Amino acid sequence: MPLLGPADPLPHVPRRILVAGNAGSGKSTLCLRIAEKRDLRRVELDSLYWGPQWTPRPEFATEVAAFADDDTWVTEFQYKEVRPVLLDRADTLVWLDHPFATVMGRLVGRTIRRRACRVELWNGNQEPSLWSVFTDSEHILRWGWKTYRRNRARVLALVDEIAVVRLCGQAQVERWLAGPLASVGRERAR
Repeated sequence: MPLLGPADPLPHVPRRILVAGNAGSGKSTLCLRIAEKRDLRRVELDSLYWGPQWTPRPEFATEVAAFADDDTWVTEFQYKEVRPVLLDRADTLVWLDHPFATVMGRLVGRTIRRRACRVELWNGNQEPSLWSVFTDSEHILRWGWKTYRRNRARVLALVDEIAVVRLCGQAQVERWLAGPLASVGRERAR
């Protein structure tokens, strides 16, 4: 299957959509926007994965398998243990392939904002101290830095398995949302 761009027509009406990209690329935001445009169920994987005090929830994989069986949804393509289940059911993967500087700038800004405002994330969790970036090898900023190339390779390996829409930069995201995503299904309904 060819890699699709922001103006390419979608080969089918997307019903089960994965959004891939590096930490800070805007996966969750794009999931929300797609859910609104296509009237799809939006499932946030972080809220299913993280329990209190940043502990993984034991029922995570079971809950993901349950919603993956539904007819329509949109979610992030993350968490190694559930990627195969999600990929097996998904019909479209949207890849946020933003430049490294864009992704890291967004990730740093988001992390600082969440920490400064003491934003509650999932199940009572908050961003840890910013100083922990120096002591915690799994800190979100370090994670984003070290996984950028790995995420790109993971998505490129899927091009023959699923329809992949590659979006580079926010202008392409907006173009795709307003164009191919908004129009798919309309022409088939006429």
